[in-house]
Amino acid sequence: MDQHALRQRFATLTTAHLADGCLRTGVPVRCAALRSVVPGGRLAGRALPARHVGSVDVFLEAFGGAEPGDVLVVDNGGRRDEACVGDLAVLEARAAGLSGVVIWGLHRDTADIRAIGLPVFSLGALPTGPLRLDPRPADALESAGVADVTVTRADLVFADDDGVLAVPADRADDVLTTAERIRDTERQQADRIRAGEPLRTQVRFDAYLAERRRRPELTFREHLRAVGGAIEE
Repeated sequence: MDQHALRQRFATLTTAHLADGCLRTGVPVRCAALRSVVPGGRLAGRALPARHVGSVDVFLEAFGGAEPGDVLVVDNGGRRDEACVGDLAVLEARAAGLSGVVIWGLHRDTADIRAIGLPVFSLGALPTGPLRLDPRPADALESAGVADVTVTRADLVFADDDGVLAVPADRADDVLTTAERIRDTERQQADRIRAGEPLRTQVRFDAYLAERRRRPELTFREHLRAVGGAIEE
């Protein structure tokens, strides 16, 4: 799937839909609670990992191997004592054709980043940049950690107001197709609630309670799959 098609499909989905799609298809759910610097920011693209050790040179090197639509994924170890990405790095990312930046750490130059408009997701902001320069690992451009998730160039990255999600590129079509079905089911359920039909009626909740009394091992998720509901996944 090319990056343009990827962004088109994600345009009508959310990371919540994709997380449910991962769960339904047996793909590990790999996500992180990062927030968009640009209000309403959304991104989708192939991961371009970079492990930061105190200098922006790793980003500039990563950009040299980037393809249009890639997402720079910065691993700064979740540090909260320094900002590792500022406006110039974001501006250069846009010039390199990237679709956004994900930072497991902090950013700075918030006003300028918002003016640039490229989607950026991080743990928050801090005025100071790095005051250190640590040894750089040989594989700094091969993988990046985001929370407890390891992201490589074999992954696609999605982000919106709910956070950031990584999906293996070779499973993306299955996950997206399943997420689209879940989205459509949930929209239909929402329309029926607005029309006066409670969700409990739609999912036959009374029948679930009755069956659970007979079979205590029954889960609500199993029941939903049986009746075609989509509230948990």
